Amino acid sequence: MTELDRLDGKVAVVTGASAGIGEATALALADRGASVVLAARREARIETLAGRIVEAGGVALARRADVTVLEDVRALADAAAERFGRIDILVNNAGIMPLSPVAEARIEDWKRMVDVNVTGVLNCIATLLPRMIEQGSGHVVNVGSLAGRRPFPGGTVYAATKFAVRALSWGMHLELGAAHGIRVTDVQPGFVSTELLDGLPDPEVRAAWDRAWAERRTLEPEDVARAVVFAVTSPDHVSVSEVLIRPVDQPT
Repeated sequence: MTELDRLDGKVAVVTGASAGIGEATALALADRGASVVLAARREARIETLAGRIVEAGGVALARRADVTVLEDVRALADAAAERFGRIDILVNNAGIMPLSPVAEARIEDWKRMVDVNVTGVLNCIATLLPRMIEQGSGHVVNVGSLAGRRPFPGGTVYAATKFAVRALSWGMHLELGAAHGIRVTDVQPGFVSTELLDGLPDPEVRAAWDRAWAERRTLEPEDVARAVVFAVTSPDHVSVSEVLIRPVDQPT
């Protein structure tokens, strides 16, 4: 690791930090010297993760927050600012993926996906962005998806939420880059081995997914974390706008 890869003095807020990509990203940022604020609904898990980071010599603060609840996000931002005095990196990672065909009209699942995957992202941006603008610097990393480029059967509504994240990321770059010195990155993973599939409403869909990937290599959360680190450790004048990362074995 070179000095250019270090994040000493930086403060990063990571949502959905209790498992998967969020957990791996928090560990990777802390390993490079960032103070990490861990946000998720499962408080016990982020408390445990914070303990691991501190034991390894890092700095971490765990804060329970549901990104769909604006008051939670405001309390998260206040806690981060009170503890560390600044916020340099926001990793919008919290997301859900209850896949189903559109014809099944699982409206409640659709609403939850929009609430978490879109409204949750907007809540975090609206709350933390003013602090970055006041500082004159910051980096927002939105964890999108390959589905934000190409929908797939059963994932149409999920893809729609990730198309929204992609459009949001590009628009933020246009509005915030030159004007405020704030960088924006949309990290777009293909299939990653995480808990995301645990939320599938139909066990048969999960079984079919598992069969399709039985002999294929998936991405691991650490692979996506490396992409996030690449973006946030790039020189200040460089904006890594998009990172598309997918398994070699992914055919779509």
